[in-house]
Amino acid sequence: MEVVTPNGFAKTQESPLGPVWKPDLYKLQQEAPHPCLVACTKCIDRPGHYGDEFHGRLSHQLASELLTEDGCFLVRYSGPEHSPICTLSLRFRNKVKHYRLYYDGQHYVLEKRFDCVSDLVADGLVTMHIEAEAGSYIQLMCDVRAYERSPAYMTLSRFKRRTKPLLKDVDEENEVILYDKPHKFKVHNFKGLNWCEFCSNFLWGFTAQGVKCEDCSFSAHVKCSEKLPPDCCPELKSVRSVFGVDLTAFVRSRRTTRPFLVDKCVQEIEARGLHVEGIYRISGFADEMDSLRMALERDGENADISASVYDNINVVAGILKQYFRLLPIPLLTYEVHPFLIKAVQMHTLKEQIRATKEALSSLPPAHFNTLKFLMAHLAKVDEHQAVNKMSSFNLSTVFAPTLMPPCTSKISASIPDMSGEINAINLLILYNKSIFE
Repeated sequence: MEVVTPNGFAKTQESPLGPVWKPDLYKLQQEAPHPCLVACTKCIDRPGHYGDEFHGRLSHQLASELLTEDGCFLVRYSGPEHSPICTLSLRFRNKVKHYRLYYDGQHYVLEKRFDCVSDLVADGLVTMHIEAEAGSYIQLMCDVRAYERSPAYMTLSRFKRRTKPLLKDVDEENEVILYDKPHKFKVHNFKGLNWCEFCSNFLWGFTAQGVKCEDCSFSAHVKCSEKLPPDCCPELKSVRSVFGVDLTAFVRSRRTTRPFLVDKCVQEIEARGLHVEGIYRISGFADEMDSLRMALERDGENADISASVYDNINVVAGILKQYFRLLPIPLLTYEVHPFLIKAVQMHTLKEQIRATKEALSSLPPAHFNTLKFLMAHLAKVDEHQAVNKMSSFNLSTVFAPTLMPPCTSKISASIPDMSGEINAINLLILYNKSIFE
């Protein structure tokens, strides 16, 4: 459930299935202006670390005239003739801003370092756009969540329960495992898309987006990291690698086409769940799902999810849905989402399929390959609907909120209309062979 905060951002209520990553700042990063280099066409002497963006000595007024659109930038000399200053001139929100540039082998701004000016500008545009749109939200974001409701605390709590019989550091009276070790944080350049494990918000920018604990791999904004108790648990470093991880980053690190969890769960469900009434609709028991999730985090591809360990197939189906639900970026990404809604509004089936194929062509390869595999699986479930009572429409109703959560961050407190998303998933299931050929 979502409620709207005074600044217009949606605040996600906690779910019994675990944390929900907040996409608002990610969406703002996607909306930020892109850098556009205004090249100098004159033959001039340039410092070795600048290219066509360098215009030599240029007045404030002439620079402003050359920068016609948001994101346009150039580098020029300003200041006295005997001691010129390299200055970045940049248009943002129809205003031209000027910044002194620093270089020591790399361009740098405080702790952030860049190989070229274009990278510096791209990161700066994102930061300025997010601060302009959500400045008050950023000031408050790590204060509105108690640590006990953070993704990190939930992971640590599960880890404590799993390892309790193996650890001696236990308070016998309260039966709580004590971790009294401070985190060893260091500014980190995160690759791909990452979220803060304290406040659940996006780590924006392209370099030095936040800090990471060298011992337990806890990731956070700098400000959020200052609010953490000394509960670093180095053993957790090996289990922060399956749920809640960006899909592209996950398959790249594992060098696979799809997440192993999707393959394992689908294989198990097709072996013993196609004839189970209400498959994917009926939830498994929470404690068994928690046990399976930790087994997959701990043992990876070697985790035993067979009937001898988890005889209730709804537990396996539930953990597959939970995996997709906890992806920071949904399987059907925010960028593709509106195009799929438009596709199912076309007048003819042929037009719907054509528009859907066109929309899916923009998906990252990891998302596309996983979606193709999942839709083929759900089509098999649909083929047995006479027994399992799960038609393609019923499956779409179950999966739509997970695979296509609402696009906008300004959602009312009422339940959103998901009819468009349901129809889109239904089309993908029924005509998966035509769409993914």
